[in-house]
Amino acid sequence: MGVQEREGEQQRKLPLEGLRFIDFSWIQAGPWVGRYFANFGAEVIRIESSSRLDWARNVPGRPDHIEGRHRRGALFTNFNCDKLGVTLNLRHPRGLEVARKLVAIGDVVIDNFSAGYMDRIGLGYEDLVKIKPDIIALSMPVFGKTGPRRKFGAYGNGIQAAIGLNEISGFPDRPPAINIALPDMCANPTHACIALLAALHSRRRTGKGQYIELPQLESSLAWMDTTVLDYTANGRVATRTGNRSPHGAPHGAFPCLGEDRWCAIAVLTEEHWRAFGEVLGRPAWVQDAKFSTLAGRKENEDELERHVEEWTATRTAEDVMRRLQARGVPAGVCQTGEDLLEHDEHVKARNCFVELDYEGGKALCENTFIGMSATPGSVRRAGPTMGQDNEYVYREVLGLAEDEVNDLYVEGALD
Repeated sequence: MGVQEREGEQQRKLPLEGLRFIDFSWIQAGPWVGRYFANFGAEVIRIESSSRLDWARNVPGRPDHIEGRHRRGALFTNFNCDKLGVTLNLRHPRGLEVARKLVAIGDVVIDNFSAGYMDRIGLGYEDLVKIKPDIIALSMPVFGKTGPRRKFGAYGNGIQAAIGLNEISGFPDRPPAINIALPDMCANPTHACIALLAALHSRRRTGKGQYIELPQLESSLAWMDTTVLDYTANGRVATRTGNRSPHGAPHGAFPCLGEDRWCAIAVLTEEHWRAFGEVLGRPAWVQDAKFSTLAGRKENEDELERHVEEWTATRTAEDVMRRLQARGVPAGVCQTGEDLLEHDEHVKARNCFVELDYEGGKALCENTFIGMSATPGSVRRAGPTMGQDNEYVYREVLGLAEDEVNDLYVEGALD
């Protein structure tokens, strides 16, 4: 192989090749962490068991719902791209033996169980370092390992309630909005990845691993900094304001032509207000003195929004967006899933989604959104069916004999 060919081969290698993750996590927050590393070349072995089916496998949608051991819900397929999938019953003594063998050849262990679970089954950090002294272990207990709520568990929507995000989400005349489990997909996986990269860098310099505790509650609290500051400085308790903002008016989502079509509009400066009025043709109400200042617009916001709705309701959301954006006024269609996949030219041009083969059809998954010029990642394979890679991991990676693997199946250790 010539010099140029060797250089080309090196360029094609993914930057995290050679790292191995043993991923005990489930649902969303933990699996997202492993997915990021897998997209950039790390070998991530996702461990699960039919005795405790991952809830994400039960979520229907594309790809189509496949029953039994090959069940692969849409969420699971997306959150576990590029991972190897094995079944392993951690409640079985021999299953735990196999788990320890995997730890012995791993670099990083991930879990997002409630505090104390890994310790109880013999896979806590003190157990792991006896198997692999330089192991890096990441635990993501919802409330951390100490404190009065340390034994509590929750999903992302419960975390949102605990940090106060639901209290400020929604309209003042309605109950708090639950929305989707934002912490599971945003704050927690991102912070976990930063911590793991720091720990890997430290191990490369010192040769020592470490334990990382990432309480999901505290990770998510970062979203609430302004509400905490406002209470600390001004004694104000933030609550639901709908789509309104103290810094602009009109500011909200306005109904447009068609069924359930909306456009978000944010008039934040006097320049925006003048341009907004010109787009609307400067009707008489725009020129009314009570709307000439932000204070006046906020004081008469109900009336202002009625006028805006009368204008937007006669136009498509796309038309409203284009007219306002052309004059520098922040505006955007409140897009549906169909809009994103079928009509958004920017999303298509950026290849935000990638179509992957999976057993029984095609799966549309999120592409890696981190663009690196010298060491790019990629999304190459949909999340695995249950036990899809048992043979490879147990026979080739661990080097177990065929008879031993068969015995483990018979005994239920690889269930």
